[in-house]
Amino acid sequence: MLKALIFDVDGTLADTESTHRAAFNATFAEVGMDWHWSESLYAGLLDVAGGKERILYYWNLVDPLEARGPQVRATVERIHAIKTRHYEALLGAGGPPLRPGVLRLLREAHADGLALAIATTTTPANIDALLAPALGPRWRSLFASVCDGERIANKKPAPDVYLAALRELGVEAHHCLAFEDSENGLRAARAAGIATVVTPTAYTLGHQFGGALRVLAHLGEPALPLAGPLAGSQRRWVDLAALRAWHRGATLAAA
Repeated sequence: MLKALIFDVDGTLADTESTHRAAFNATFAEVGMDWHWSESLYAGLLDVAGGKERILYYWNLVDPLEARGPQVRATVERIHAIKTRHYEALLGAGGPPLRPGVLRLLREAHADGLALAIATTTTPANIDALLAPALGPRWRSLFASVCDGERIANKKPAPDVYLAALRELGVEAHHCLAFEDSENGLRAARAAGIATVVTPTAYTLGHQFGGALRVLAHLGEPALPLAGPLAGSQRRWVDLAALRAWHRGATLAAA
């Protein structure tokens, strides 16, 4: 029986990666670094989960000796804090909307009594900056669990954040579905034993999604339907009937 839906944030709830990239580049300019992350470069850097980890990884690429300096960790913390400020400002000025079908599905699932959770490697500040404008200041009341990158030791593709969400929900993995947009996210959810629906973005279209329950352009809306009817539903958007049918199929296949 399907009891809970667990959502990644960046790329899954909203297509935020261009905003993150802009915030990184604004930060590099502010602190006087000559770095600039192009779209193609940033697409590759997304293989590294977590903003601080991404900064340190790139630093090791461009200047490995300096990246091993005694003050590097503190500098990365400072850079990331400035980047968060820029990201929040960009969202406040009119950031990306939630992806098609996300708000509808959240409301349908909540009204139906399914537990909702977040499992992300991003920071609490970034989650709030994205979801408060979209869902209102009390957005957390929709979710039984909000697990973020500051609460876990190992980020995706490690399953830590999903295992934390399962513990907080008090639900076993086979009673859940996860929603992701990237290969690392899919690997993390599957390592936790959770069947996963993937909705890639332009940054992640080239990823490998073997083992995904479904790979869809987005979740669909009545005004923005998917290409054809979905198995388990008469509609051309992802609804609870489709999710329950897919979940039953995954459960039977695993039995």
